[in-house]
Amino acid sequence: MSTDVITNANAKSRTKVRMMVQIGMLAAISVVLMQFEVPLPFAPAFYKIDFSEVPVLVGCFAMGPFAGAVIELIKIILHVAISGTTTAGVGDVANFLIGCAFIIPAGLIYKKKKTRNGAIVGMAAGTVFMTVVGCFLNAFVLLPTYAKAFGMPIDALVGMGSAINGKITGLSTFVVFAVAPFNLLKGVLVSMIVFLIYKKISPIFKMGH
Repeated sequence: MSTDVITNANAKSRTKVRMMVQIGMLAAISVVLMQFEVPLPFAPAFYKIDFSEVPVLVGCFAMGPFAGAVIELIKIILHVAISGTTTAGVGDVANFLIGCAFIIPAGLIYKKKKTRNGAIVGMAAGTVFMTVVGCFLNAFVLLPTYAKAFGMPIDALVGMGSAINGKITGLSTFVVFAVAPFNLLKGVLVSMIVFLIYKKISPIFKMGH
């Protein structure tokens, strides 16, 4: 076996190890950030924004969409292991899918066009896609699951929204006036933070490449 082949094999092995370490580090930061939730004035108390998607999106940009999805998955698994689940895991699976709906389109677009504009277009597309997927999953999966988990009719959850926003009168208006703004705001805030910090921290992920 030639020296070049051995050198290349060693380099690939180091790259894999480094990527695994970076994925683990970003997932750990995400789990910590998931513990800090901010309530919103236009949505019921069980809708709170956290910034755990920031490290996930950073990883997605630095290492690709697949790595981003792995970070998202580890984040959800660790969160359930630490904090438990109130929805028999259904809500956690839905949260994973909603998170992936945001980071994967953003990561795919940025991978094709690694420029400032590529990042902006990617994050905008991810925000819109996450909002659409989030509305669908909330209406047909999350809200019915929450209602069942807490032993209350779905109308009671809608009523919690109506108490805050008079425009919420049923499930469809709940999704339009609470769920959609929630996901849009989360996508915009996370995108802004990543846009501001990514260029400064990206060299960390390129060290040794």
